[in-house]
Amino acid sequence: MRIMLPVVLGVSVLAGAAAAKPPLSQVAEIEDVLFSAAVGFEISNKCDSISPRKLKALSRAWKLRSRANALGYTDAEIKEYVESKAEKARMRAKGEAYLKAHGAIYGLPETFCAVGRAEIAKNSAIGALLRAK
Repeated sequence: MRIMLPVVLGVSVLAGAAAAKPPLSQVAEIEDVLFSAAVGFEISNKCDSISPRKLKALSRAWKLRSRANALGYTDAEIKEYVESKAEKARMRAKGEAYLKAHGAIYGLPETFCAVGRAEIAKNSAIGALLRAK
């Protein structure tokens, strides 16, 4: 019995550690796709000559949800993350920093167009969600 107790406790601790999931904001494969979508959306909102590829974005959203589910996140956890005011503010700040670093200036729509065209030309994750009109 003395030998079995440490083994059982060890297995219980390992199982608990494996069950603990990081916040979705720390899961790069989820965060990166949402970030790309957020930046692409901001570009398309600020630049009249670039539109979002809505069906592609919707398809990615469904795949992302499926992937998060496969990683063990429930639909409720996903919804909480996506709708969180704190997460939205964090994502907005991150997106604004990215756009600024790439030359976008709020109040100057053409700068957003330039960033969007560059992303489209690179066929980046952001650019793949945009279409030049």
